[in-house]
Amino acid sequence: MLDIKKTLEAGSLNVVLDGRLDTTTAPELEQQIKEDIEGVKELTFDMEKLDYISSAGLRVLLSCQKIMSKQGNMVVKNVSEEVMEIFEVTGFSDILTIE
Repeated sequence: MLDIKKTLEAGSLNVVLDGRLDTTTAPELEQQIKEDIEGVKELTFDMEKLDYISSAGLRVLLSCQKIMSKQGNMVVKNVSEEVMEIFEVTGFSDILTIE
């Protein structure tokens, strides 16, 4: 189960994730981002309430990072210890901008 809250304001998209980002929920997140990402200069993922991220979730973040590297900035913030550990093991801590 993943709850996605999006706020789009003046070229800035803020996405708050609550729950588990896995094979079941990653396609929904990908679809929701695709709806709003065009023209976005700042993309922020707030992961304070994200309990888990799987390889499917990492793939969505990577594709967002690729898009944003061409049109603006992407930041991941409020990452829990569990999710940060996954980022570090997979090397995503070197790819993503984490605050």
